[in-house]
Amino acid sequence: MERQSVQRAREAFLSGRARPLEFRLQQLHALQRMITEKEAEIATALKQDINRSQYDTPLLELIGIENEVKLAIKKLAQWAAPRPVEKNLLTISDEVYIQPEPLGVVLIIGAWNYPWALTLLPLIGAIAAGNAAVVKPSELSECSSLLLRALLPRYLDKDLYPVVTGGAAETQQLLRLRFDHIFYTGGSTAGKLVMEAAARHLTPVTLELGGKSPCYIDKDCDVRTACRRITWGKFVNCGQTCIAPDYILCEPCIQGRVVECIRQTLLEFYGADPKCSPDYGRIINQRHFHRVMSLMEGYTPVVGGQSDSSQCYIAPTVLKDVPPHSRLMQEEIFGPVLPIVTVSDMDDAISFINERDKPLALYIFCSDKKAVKRMIEETTSGGVTVNDVMMHYTLNSLPFGGVGQSGMGRYHGKHTFDQLSHQRACLIRSLNMESVNLARYPPQDRRRARRAHMALRSPLIDTSKRTLVWAIAATILGAGLLITLLVILLIASGLNCTCWYWRGFYN
Repeated sequence: MERQSVQRAREAFLSGRARPLEFRLQQLHALQRMITEKEAEIATALKQDINRSQYDTPLLELIGIENEVKLAIKKLAQWAAPRPVEKNLLTISDEVYIQPEPLGVVLIIGAWNYPWALTLLPLIGAIAAGNAAVVKPSELSECSSLLLRALLPRYLDKDLYPVVTGGAAETQQLLRLRFDHIFYTGGSTAGKLVMEAAARHLTPVTLELGGKSPCYIDKDCDVRTACRRITWGKFVNCGQTCIAPDYILCEPCIQGRVVECIRQTLLEFYGADPKCSPDYGRIINQRHFHRVMSLMEGYTPVVGGQSDSSQCYIAPTVLKDVPPHSRLMQEEIFGPVLPIVTVSDMDDAISFINERDKPLALYIFCSDKKAVKRMIEETTSGGVTVNDVMMHYTLNSLPFGGVGQSGMGRYHGKHTFDQLSHQRACLIRSLNMESVNLARYPPQDRRRARRAHMALRSPLIDTSKRTLVWAIAATILGAGLLITLLVILLIASGLNCTCWYWRGFYN
């Protein structure tokens, strides 16, 4: 099944039908229609998978997909066009450009926490770049996976974009096959296996992983507003978000206020019993439920802590005074548990962050612009948002991706198109003007070598249309001024000669 799907996708790609921009636009429009027409079915599937609210589904996934499709449709001609580059003297008369071209067959391995966005956003880029794509949704979000398998062939070319369902065995079978790019979203453990499998075929990878994204709260900022925004980002989707704040760093003097503000915000968001709130989700399955519960062992929650294994329910939970080297601080939580670690000041917070793996996201709540700039300069992360959480993900003009242990590669908007394209270097020249090339041919002498050195060391010249027009205009203007100056000098010289002539005549 897996081998046949990949073979059909490769044959379809080699037929060339995915290359024309008209075909790509047609497929993108079809995908846009699918999201619009099947919104209710998608929302139902997500409700069954993770108890997602019908109101959260558009906000957290579908609107982002629609925006991505619209951008790709609007900008595709521009993205796919040849990109002129600067030239030197040796290539001044040549046509020199970068041509984005399709990679071939892309494997997209989606994730279960946002099963539509994290699968379809890479697919949009793959389609826009002219690739074929084998789509492997996560088996953990079973209802969404089965619905995607049913819907996608109704709207898209079923040979170019097949959906392969199943669990670890099917994924492993796919990874034994050769692809031209693998785009994986998920945990770092499986990410290493994906990269190892890709290495056997020298296949490039994009790994969108995760990690422990820190959230620093400065003691002088608006703590209430900070906690409101952190509470939303941490507990939306029941904490199962790769860029959710994993833990809070703050000074001891504001820890009590932070706890109280989060408590009040949770009461406002989900009521006295979050279990009864239609806006509060559930853990994806029993295995992850027990994993998250085990991370809390030995702690006394200051907020929440209640659970119900029959519903995979864990209440929004806050833990304070968490030791930096505890197990809770070594693993990505990926659930509704928020530890607070105290630090002495911003210097201590920066050191704490830098001593650990590079995170996917960093959140800074601080009103001092100089301090914010310093923290950004002295740390590193996949992305950073100041005085809010997760909002950098919503802007498709920004690249989204990790660094180090939190992943490699980037996507969203044009970044996905570029990630899934080969940037082909092109230089086209004429067979005329062979005399220009004499300096590089043997037999060499000092004179030829000097000419070759001068040509090779010449600075790059921007010959794009706008720059070229200005350069030509400036040259014409400069030449005109030079001619005018020469004329003035000649006239002045002539008048001077005439004066001397008449002075001599009268004398």
